[in-house]
Amino acid sequence: MPDAEDVRRIALSLPETTEKIAWSMPTFRVAGKMFATLPEDETSLAVRCPKEERDELVLAEPEKFWIADHEAQFAWVRARLDALEDEGELRDILADSWRQAAPPRLLEAHPGLGPVAGE
Repeated sequence: MPDAEDVRRIALSLPETTEKIAWSMPTFRVAGKMFATLPEDETSLAVRCPKEERDELVLAEPEKFWIADHEAQFAWVRARLDALEDEGELRDILADSWRQAAPPRLLEAHPGLGPVAGE
């Protein structure tokens, strides 16, 4: 099961990612734009997720994904780290969120990370 150190290692391996403490928790940013946080004493992960996809995730896997009340109006979803299948699933989640925050120049420079689904 992935943990906070796995989140940190994978997030920081993505191009131009930095870690910054904000709201008393680690946040991860690409080119200055936040794409992931480690809230709840680093037992969960918050990532960017289009609202329509987020709602489907929460309905399909409520034991894994949920929407924090204060993030309901934003395109973010939470995932319980202990509910993730493996490091591969964590990597996919982080890469997808990174793509949503990354500027076009980074997406073009790193085509192996692929476009955001639906674009």
